[in-house]
Amino acid sequence: MSLLEMKDIVKEFPGVRALDGVSFTLEKGEFHSLVGENGAGKSTLMKVLSGVYPAGTYEGDILINSEPRHFRNIRDSENAGVAIIFQELSLVKELTVGENIFLGQEPARLGIINWTELYHRASKLLSDLHLEIDPREQVGNLGIGQQQLVEIAKALSKNASILVLDEPTAALTESEVETLFIILRKLKSRDVGMIYISHKLDEVFEMSDRITVLRDGKTVGTQPASELTKDQVIAQMVGREVGDIFPKSKHELGDVALEVKDLTVYSPDVADKKLVDNISFSVRKGEVLGIAGLMGAGRTELLMAIFGAWQGKYHREIFVEGKPVSITSPLGAIEHKIGFVTEDRKRFGLILPQTILDNMTLAGLRSISGKFLTNRTRETIAANGPMKSLRIKANSPLTITGTLSGGNQQKVVLGKWLLTGPKILFLDEPTRGIDVGAKQEIYTEINKLAEQGMAIVLVSSELPEVLGLSDRVIVLHEGKMTGEFTRADATPERVMHAATGSA
Repeated sequence: MSLLEMKDIVKEFPGVRALDGVSFTLEKGEFHSLVGENGAGKSTLMKVLSGVYPAGTYEGDILINSEPRHFRNIRDSENAGVAIIFQELSLVKELTVGENIFLGQEPARLGIINWTELYHRASKLLSDLHLEIDPREQVGNLGIGQQQLVEIAKALSKNASILVLDEPTAALTESEVETLFIILRKLKSRDVGMIYISHKLDEVFEMSDRITVLRDGKTVGTQPASELTKDQVIAQMVGREVGDIFPKSKHELGDVALEVKDLTVYSPDVADKKLVDNISFSVRKGEVLGIAGLMGAGRTELLMAIFGAWQGKYHREIFVEGKPVSITSPLGAIEHKIGFVTEDRKRFGLILPQTILDNMTLAGLRSISGKFLTNRTRETIAANGPMKSLRIKANSPLTITGTLSGGNQQKVVLGKWLLTGPKILFLDEPTRGIDVGAKQEIYTEINKLAEQGMAIVLVSSELPEVLGLSDRVIVLHEGKMTGEFTRADATPERVMHAATGSA
């Protein structure tokens, strides 16, 4: 008897069949990975399981311990033992760890919360998971990794027998990932069934008992992880064999497109604390300049300050094509032909309730549309270009951006900046949360843009990505430049030495 069975699930949105007869099973104590390209249907299937899409809005059956279930809402699903930890955390940062764990289910009598009991239970739960976190600490004071572990504690406080984890390691350090996996192995020994969604195939193969692959809303297959290779899984995900993931090309470098001198960036919260300390660098036309470093090294702050978007204090000299320029706002950067694909696409890159068309033409509206009135025909023609070249999966430019998968949303952000006609393009974590097939498409586009003479500055936490795409790499550690390498000299060992400040 399976712990969970999902049979022939069909879910449709206007004009799109997101799930087309998907079936999935989970056993007690099983670690079952669900993989597929962005838009394959993984998150939609889990939203059916969690009650986000209630019974009646989809076809098919859900059985838990062989008993048919019809969830009207998230609470029904939780009461049946299902807990889902989404990629975007749902914690209330102004509340304490204990308050978050028992939010909505606080121990109370006559409507009065028993705070002693609440923190006692929270402390015991954290201790059982070997988490050294103070239950009275405000969640906003914790790092992202610890917040992710608090989310898991919150899920387990509801006695979940089925735990779904959606990209849980996207923002974790290596040590935090190790801690998470230790916890998940303990839960496995307690017969908790886990559904794991991740684009990181190393993690998938390290932890999984079975792997199910979805493609275009359909189940491609389910097999024991021991009977599969990474190449086989990737081929099933994308529907084709995958060779070298990074395009082989030698860029012809031109004149210096951007030069930055003496860049220093200060914290907006702590007076005189330098996040970037007196850095100078340049990037040439046709060059991909990689910026490597660990979390907190100052990479994003560096790009934000050059672009005129940093909220704190900063100073620097900027030269575009050899001429000194003054950039005090993103509008000024756009006028000087600089584009910026930001790390947080939902906060800084997109207006999710708006259409692809509105998002894609937003930054370049002055040049794309009319001077005084918008020209929708001209905008639509302009947007159709990146939609086709970037292979954005949507029926039309009028599709609401928030309904797209994360990978397709990222392509919309990239398309938006390409429509401004940039000569210099900043890419901050351009493939975060994107599957292997979509990554290859982004890599190919980056390579093509460089071949066309665009100067590209690439920030990525994935070292193979930096090394595979960059003509030159500079390394930051605690806000200072600790290394600069040509493509031939940039070995993983040398870059990591510099990134840890030991070079």
